[in-house]
Amino acid sequence: MSDSENTKSDTKPALPENVRVRFCPSPTGTPHVGMIRTALFNWAEARATGGKLIFRIEDTDAVRDSEESYQQILESLRWLGIDWDEGIDVGGPHGPYRQSQRTAIYKDVAAKLLEAGYAYESFSTPEEIKERNLAAGRPEAFGYDGYDRDLTEEQKAAFRAEGRQPALRIRMPDEDIAFDDLIRGRIEFKAGSVPDYVIVRPNGDPLYTLTNPVDDAMMEVNVVLRGEDLLSSTPRQIVLYRYLMELGIAKEMPVFGHMPYVMGQGNKKLSKRDPESNLFNHRDAGFIREGLLNYLALLGWSIAPDRDVFTMDEMIAKFDVRDVKANPARFDLDKAISINAEHIRMLEPEDFLRRSVPYLFKDGVVSADSWDALTDREREILTAAAPLVQPRVRLLGEVAGMVGSLLSREGYIEPADDARKTLKDSAADVLDKAIAALDAVDGSADAWAAEPLHETLNHALIDEAGYKPRLAFGPVRVAVSGRRVSPPLFESMEILGKDLTLARLRGLREHL
Repeated sequence: MSDSENTKSDTKPALPENVRVRFCPSPTGTPHVGMIRTALFNWAEARATGGKLIFRIEDTDAVRDSEESYQQILESLRWLGIDWDEGIDVGGPHGPYRQSQRTAIYKDVAAKLLEAGYAYESFSTPEEIKERNLAAGRPEAFGYDGYDRDLTEEQKAAFRAEGRQPALRIRMPDEDIAFDDLIRGRIEFKAGSVPDYVIVRPNGDPLYTLTNPVDDAMMEVNVVLRGEDLLSSTPRQIVLYRYLMELGIAKEMPVFGHMPYVMGQGNKKLSKRDPESNLFNHRDAGFIREGLLNYLALLGWSIAPDRDVFTMDEMIAKFDVRDVKANPARFDLDKAISINAEHIRMLEPEDFLRRSVPYLFKDGVVSADSWDALTDREREILTAAAPLVQPRVRLLGEVAGMVGSLLSREGYIEPADDARKTLKDSAADVLDKAIAALDAVDGSADAWAAEPLHETLNHALIDEAGYKPRLAFGPVRVAVSGRRVSPPLFESMEILGKDLTLARLRGLREHL
């Protein structure tokens, strides 16, 4: 860190007796995994300690904020099952919980800070600050130089006569500022490393530097858990908190914890614009909430050295934010998918099917987007297919590819390219022999079942024709499913029944 340093990395403060944490996103885009990881860790800390989670929206940026983004944040939290105790749609004693509705509060606090001398009027323009830095031999981007700290009333009046309106800046003390971070230990910022900063623009609009600490103070937040990117603003907040406590607005100084960056490909910080950062991309692909939350929890924390898969109840039982690692965490999509697969296998079959139906409907393989609205035939086939498919899919978006052929009434399914490439010169002979053997099988439920079908084809294609299993069963699988990888072959044939199975075999044979 250029302006701070860790001096005692093992110095981590105790948590307050009654923990109050907050999640306070800005509605400026689609929810991303870094935002949700922040929400998850705050939620887990509140639940682990029996504390409270406050959810508010920081929507004072009229240019970038949007109602669509606001609704998406609500949708994402509800989908994931992250609930809160005070705030948006819940209420509480410290509302309103949207900053756009708290303008009068910020105006009042800013006036009190100015009157007490903790803030002052600053008329300097960015161009003037840059020119003064260059004239003094400082770098152009050095930052604000404190020029307006001690302006006389006459000087202020002269600036106003020019038509200038002042910004308000906080008067930073000339001393080191240190605090004990819940994750990083002791952190110190040297005197003079943080310049006086703006809390209110010349047009009167309050900035994040004012609204965020004021809201935390008034909502009695005593544990602030946020991203590492906000670490540089912490000394500003500490100083402002001191002033708010002097004014009787804040009761206590919160403890801070700064969570590690989430890195993407190439060890670069995961950007909001990266596809793998978009929460809804993962939902659309077929992540379930349990799998995605489990993986996000691993971005900086672990339940045990040799364990990656756990439930949220198990996380809550073990979570302590002081156990979060300070090192950056890398988002590994393959690992996330693997963990999601484990959670899919943990679902009850009926739950698995109900969650799968919207994906099946989106892909056009069922007639409705809810289980209860499906036809009797669709429910029957899916119920029979569930134990075959559930252990084999990693994402709910993969279910359609596995069951589509079972739900189809088509007598011929065009093979996928990779499936067609597996067909050898012997495929026609294999299909002829399979058709002959299966045509002789009784179509009753007892005879047309997975085990006897396996025995029939094994005898005809391997024992008598001498084919190896891959050459024997590969063309039959492609005919039945159109895929190189499918649910178990003989169980699929049982579900399809004799007539449709033979129609599929004959259909592929005619297209060779």
